[in-house]
Amino acid sequence: MKRSFIREILESIDNETISFAGGLPDENLFPIQDLQKAASKVFENPKNLQYAISNGIVPLREKIANFYNKERFFTKPENILVTTGSQQGLFIIAKYFQNKQIIIEEPSYLGAVNIFKMNNLGMQPIYLDHGGIDTQKFDEVYQKIKLAYLIPDFQNPKGSLYSDSKRKDIANSVLKYGGYIIEDAPYSELYFDQKSQSISSYIPDNSFHLGSFSKTLSPSLRIGWIRANEEIIKQLTMIKETIDLHSSGISQYILDIYLDDNSLFENHLDQLRKAYKEKMEMFTSALKQELQEFDFVMPKGGMFVFGSLKGFDTMELVRKCMKEKVVFVPGNQFFLDGRISDEIRFNYTYSTKEQVSKGLRTIADISRTLK
Repeated sequence: MKRSFIREILESIDNETISFAGGLPDENLFPIQDLQKAASKVFENPKNLQYAISNGIVPLREKIANFYNKERFFTKPENILVTTGSQQGLFIIAKYFQNKQIIIEEPSYLGAVNIFKMNNLGMQPIYLDHGGIDTQKFDEVYQKIKLAYLIPDFQNPKGSLYSDSKRKDIANSVLKYGGYIIEDAPYSELYFDQKSQSISSYIPDNSFHLGSFSKTLSPSLRIGWIRANEEIIKQLTMIKETIDLHSSGISQYILDIYLDDNSLFENHLDQLRKAYKEKMEMFTSALKQELQEFDFVMPKGGMFVFGSLKGFDTMELVRKCMKEKVVFVPGNQFFLDGRISDEIRFNYTYSTKEQVSKGLRTIADISRTLK
C-alpha cells in the first residue's frame, strides 16, 4: 500500500498554490445559509448531541431511501447504512469481503486500491475506456471472481460514463453468475445532460451502492451511505460498530433538517450542475488554448478532465510544477503497476478562471523545458 499522492499534495499546498489535484467542490457554491439554519435548529435540542444509533438516524435514512424510490429503485430505510463518508463505506464492504478477489477498472480510484490492499483483496484490473469497461472481458473474469468495484458515473480518474448497454451487460453477468458489484456513485448527481440508471437498480440484492453528500453539499459533513440487501446491511453495521460506533450525529441531524424541504436540495443540485458545466467548458477551452498538446475527451459530468500529454513522464512534470506552485495528479497514480505514464487528471470544479489560465500556462511553459 502507498499513501495517496493526492493527500500528500493537499498537505503541501498553500494559499499561493494553484491546485488542479484534489476532487474539491467549489466552496463558493456551498449552501451555507441553508445549512446554518438547519444547524441552529439542531442545537436547540440537547438530545441531538447524544450518542446516535450505529446504522444512522431513522429520518435521514428514510430521506436517502426516498432518493432511490423516486428513481423506481425500491429501497427501505433498512437498506441504508449511514457511513462517515463513502470512503468508510468502501472500507466496511472491503472488510466484509477481505481475502477475496475483486475486479477493478484500470485506471482506478487510488483510495479504493489502498483499501483493497489493506483488506487483502486480490485486484484484477480490466481496461476502461470513456464509454465504460470492456464488458466481454468483464464477463469472462467475473464468472470466476464474482465481485467487482466500478464507478460508472464520471469515473475517478478517467471521467468515463458507462453506456446504458454496458450497464445492462454488467447486470446480466451478475444475474447469470451470482456474486456482487460495489457501485461507487459520488458523482452521479453531477451530470450535465441526464442521469443514468444505476447498475445496482437492475440487481438490488447483488449490489452495494455507495452514495455521498461530499461532492453535492459539503465534504466536511463526512456523511455517506451504503444501499444494499437488508440482511447484509445488518452485517455491515456490526463491522461499522467496531470502527466508530456511529457517524457524526450532529452532521446527520443537520442534513436531516436541511432535507426536510426537498426543493432546497433539488434547486442546489440544479445550480451545481449548471455551474460545473460552465466551469468544465471554461477549463477545456483554456486547455485547448494553453496546453494544445493535451489530448482529452470532453467530460459529460463529474469533476475531472483526464487525458494524455504525449512524450512526457507526467510524474516528472508535476514535480517541477510543484516548485512553481501548480499541482495536478499524474496518471501513474491510478495504475496498480505504477507505470510511467503520460496521462494527467485535472480537477476543473475548484479553481477560478484566472487560476486556470495561469496554472495551465505554467504547466505548458515547464513542459517545453522538458522536451
